[in-house]
Amino acid sequence: MMKIKIWLTLICTCLMLSCYAQQPTDSTADKMLVYQLGNGGWPKQLEDKSVVNYGATLTPELLARIKATKDLHATFDNKATSREVVYLVQTYKKTQNKAYLAAAEKGLDYILAAQYANGGWPQYYPDKSSYRSEITYNDDAMINVLNILQDIVTQKNDFEVVNPAYIKKAETAIAKGVDCIIKTQVKQNGILTIWAAQYDKDSMLPAKARAFEPASLSTSESAGIVRFLMRLKNPSPEVKNAVAGAVKWFDAYKIAGYRFDRNKNISALVADNSSMTWARFYDMEKNTPIFGDRDNTIKTKLEELSPERRNGYAWYGNWGQKLIEKEYPKWLTINGK
Repeated sequence: MMKIKIWLTLICTCLMLSCYAQQPTDSTADKMLVYQLGNGGWPKQLEDKSVVNYGATLTPELLARIKATKDLHATFDNKATSREVVYLVQTYKKTQNKAYLAAAEKGLDYILAAQYANGGWPQYYPDKSSYRSEITYNDDAMINVLNILQDIVTQKNDFEVVNPAYIKKAETAIAKGVDCIIKTQVKQNGILTIWAAQYDKDSMLPAKARAFEPASLSTSESAGIVRFLMRLKNPSPEVKNAVAGAVKWFDAYKIAGYRFDRNKNISALVADNSSMTWARFYDMEKNTPIFGDRDNTIKTKLEELSPERRNGYAWYGNWGQKLIEKEYPKWLTINGK
C-alpha cells in the first residue's frame, strides 16, 4: 500500500509539472513544489527530523518521508517558507513558469494567515507547542517575513510579479507588524533599548526559548529589526524613536577592538583593532553579557559554559558595526532625527 501511495505521489507531481511542460523549469523550484505543505508553508525538517535538503534526489523513499510530514511542521525558523517564497518568485520571473508563482502566492497566503492579531508572527504555525507559538524575532523569523511583505509594497526584488491584490494585504500586515515591534522594544526606566529574541504571544513580554536562549536583550535579532524599520518610507515619530534608541544602545554597549573567533576546539574573543563586537544576549536590567547552557543555567562569562555550548553557538558577533558606522548615518540624512 505504501509503495502505491509513493508512486501516486510521483505521478501527481509529474502531472502537475506537465501542465507547464512548455515552460522552462528549475530543478530546485520543482523540488520546492513537492516539499510545500498543504497549508502553504514549508518545513525546515521532515517528520523523521531530517533536514530539508533541496540538493537531494527525490527518491521514492524521500518522497514517502515528505508525504508523511504534517502541516504542523510548517515554520519560519531557519528561513523556512521565506526562502522558498523568495526563490520561487525570482525563478518565476526568470522562467515565467506559472506553477512557481502559484506556489509562492500560496506561501504568501500562509504568511498572512499566521500573523497574530497583535501583529507578531510565531516561529511555527499552526503548531503551538512549547516556544513555537511565541512571537519570534529569533534568527530573523519575523523580519524575513516582513521584508517579503515590504518588497511586495515597494514592488522590489522581483515581487512586482505577484498578484496586485497582495499589496493592500501586505500594507495591513506591515502596519500591524510595526506596531508589534514598537510595543515589544524593551525599555529601561523609560529609555528605549533593543529587543528580545522572542515574546509571549499574549502578554507580549520577553520569553525564553531553548535552555540556552534565555529571556534577554538580543543583539543579532535587534540589528535585523532596525534594518527593517529603516526600510520604511516616511517613518512615523515612533519608528524614528525606536531606531534612534536601538542604535544608541548598540553604540553604548559595543566591545571595541575585539572580534569573536568561533571553532569547534575553543571559541573566544580575540583582539582586533579594526573590529567591534557584541554578545548575543544581554541581561535586560544590567546590560551585561549573559550565556545560557543546556542545563538552564545562566553564566556571566563565556568560559563558564560547557565545552559543547561554548563552541557550538555564535555568542558574539559584529551585528551592529555597519549599522552604527554606515547605515544609520545614511538613514539620518534622509529621515532626520
